[in-house]
Amino acid sequence: MKAYIFPGQGAQFTGMGKDLYDASQEARQLFEQANDILGFDITKIMFEGSADDLKETKVTQPAIFLHSTILATVMGDAFKPDMVAGHSLGEISALVANKTLAFGDGLQLVYKRALAMQKACEAKPSTMAAVLGLEDHLVEAICADIDGTVVAANYNCPGQLVISGAVEAVNNACENLKEAGAKRALLLPVGGAFHSPLMEPAREELAAAIEATQFSNPACPIYQNVSTFAVTDPSEIKKNLIFQLTAPVKWTQSVQNMIKDGATHFIEVGPGNVLQGLVKKIDRSVETEKATIA
Repeated sequence: MKAYIFPGQGAQFTGMGKDLYDASQEARQLFEQANDILGFDITKIMFEGSADDLKETKVTQPAIFLHSTILATVMGDAFKPDMVAGHSLGEISALVANKTLAFGDGLQLVYKRALAMQKACEAKPSTMAAVLGLEDHLVEAICADIDGTVVAANYNCPGQLVISGAVEAVNNACENLKEAGAKRALLLPVGGAFHSPLMEPAREELAAAIEATQFSNPACPIYQNVSTFAVTDPSEIKKNLIFQLTAPVKWTQSVQNMIKDGATHFIEVGPGNVLQGLVKKIDRSVETEKATIA
C-alpha cells in the first residue's frame, strides 16, 4: 500500500515550484489563483526570492503548501494514495491532496495559520530545541521537572525529539538533557514555541477559521499528528486539526500506525526529503521515494 506524506516548515528552497509552473497549464492556473487569494505575488518570491525572503512565516507556509498540493495535482493519475499524512503544516497539504479540503480553502487556512502563529510568537519570547540520543520518556520526564513552559513538541523518529517552550525553560531543559546523556540538545532557528501551550492564542484564532471551512469526506484516510490513527470522519479531522497547534506532532507514532495498517511504500510530496529520512529511521523495511512529475 502507498502512503503519501507531506513536509512542513523548513523544507523551502529558492526557485521552488518553478519546474511545476513551467511544465503544466493546470499548475500555472493554481499558482495564479494563489496570488489572487493571498493578495501578493507569492509565485515571484518562490521562483526568484532569496532564502531570507522565503524564511518569512507568511511566505514559508503557503509556499510549502503550494509546492506540495500543486505537485500532487500535476501528478494526475500517478497520484494514487491509499493513505496520507503531513508533518505539522503538511497536514493541511495532505487534506487537500485527499480531497477533504478544496485547494483555495486549504491555502486560506495555511495563510491564517501562518499569521496567527507569527502573532503568538511575537507575544512571548519562545523557542524550540532538537534533542538527539535520548528515549522519549526521559525527555518528557526532564521537561516535566523544569520550571516554566517546556514540552515535547515533535516526535520525529526514535532518538530524535524536538522540545518547545519559553526561552529560559528550553535552555534549562537542554542543560539537564545533556547531563542525562543526550548526544545533542540544540536550539533551533525558529521564531517561537510551535506545538506547545504557548500557541494557544493562535489555536483559538485558527479554530474559528477551521470551523467555518467546509470539510468533505476524504478519498482516503489521513493519519493526523494529534491522533496518529486513520481518520475519515470530517468532523473528527476538523477537531484534530484545531488542536494540532498546541499538541505535539506524533510523527513516529503516525508512521508506525500506517505501517501496521499495511503501508509498504512512502512517497514524499513537496520540497525536500526530510520525511523520507525520518521514515527510514522509524522502519528500514519500507520503501521511500520522492514524488516527481512524469
